[in-house]
Amino acid sequence: MTDTGVREMVHVRAPGKINVSLAVGAVMEDGYHDVATTYQAVSLYEDIRAYHADDFSVSFTGDFDLSGIPLDASNLAIKAAQLLARTAKYRGGVRLEIQKNVPIAGGMGGGSADAAGSLVACDALWGTNLGKDALLELAAQLGADVPFALMGGTAIGTGRGDRLSPVLTSHEHFEWVLVLAEYGLSTPAVYGELDAHRERHVADIKPAPQSPTVDTHVLQALRAGDPVMLADSLSNDLQAPALHLQPALVDILELGESNGALAGIVSGSGPTLAFLAQDVESAIDLHVTLSSAGHKVVRVTGPVHGARLVND
Repeated sequence: MTDTGVREMVHVRAPGKINVSLAVGAVMEDGYHDVATTYQAVSLYEDIRAYHADDFSVSFTGDFDLSGIPLDASNLAIKAAQLLARTAKYRGGVRLEIQKNVPIAGGMGGGSADAAGSLVACDALWGTNLGKDALLELAAQLGADVPFALMGGTAIGTGRGDRLSPVLTSHEHFEWVLVLAEYGLSTPAVYGELDAHRERHVADIKPAPQSPTVDTHVLQALRAGDPVMLADSLSNDLQAPALHLQPALVDILELGESNGALAGIVSGSGPTLAFLAQDVESAIDLHVTLSSAGHKVVRVTGPVHGARLVND
């Protein structure tokens, strides 16, 4: 470990994600599920600023209702900082200030982005210099989506989603239009609804595998850089339970898909909806249509880099 004190503040930007595909395995004895997902990091970022302090604290600003975010040691960003401090035997603390742009409980991994950003920020602020591989190992201890928020780009995630394999795409970027809900959805509740759905229809649907896989059509579409092919391959096992819990999302999906979107999908456990557009012009037109209907809409591109330092 090296000396602290050369930086007074560190600024890190960490991206949210879309699950281009998400296959969920059967529930296991511990209540968890293995998944096979295709992540894509998109240009909607959390901004994490880290300052030297004697203890650990976090505060948030943003255009969302922030009242439900814990500010104590249960917060994922604080957990990340404390894990790094224990690992590096660093005796100080950190004050984290986070500008939230990724929706809270929105299925885009905002909390995971905060954790990944905290790891990168504290490593630079404290001069611990653990390196990317070591930070990825710490990220995997914090949550399934945290390693991907650290890595970025496009990747296959298996196991709990934390075993990552990068996917190369020949396309410079894909155009996405996001509809951000004014409310969140509990990830455990959505998984629970999926399990209940499968139990209700056990006689009618094929049993879920213990270890799901990513459809090869998704990988082919990404490698070809073809948004039309990718639109045909979008899939999410959590979409049906999310729509069951929030039926109003169905109308928004239909609105987007009837107004120029190649396809729409619930991102992760929702309720954020991600619409894939053919090109910039189509994305702009769709943005206008959805905004005019009274929805909170953001236009983003992907893939983008994972959590990284910003020079202020």
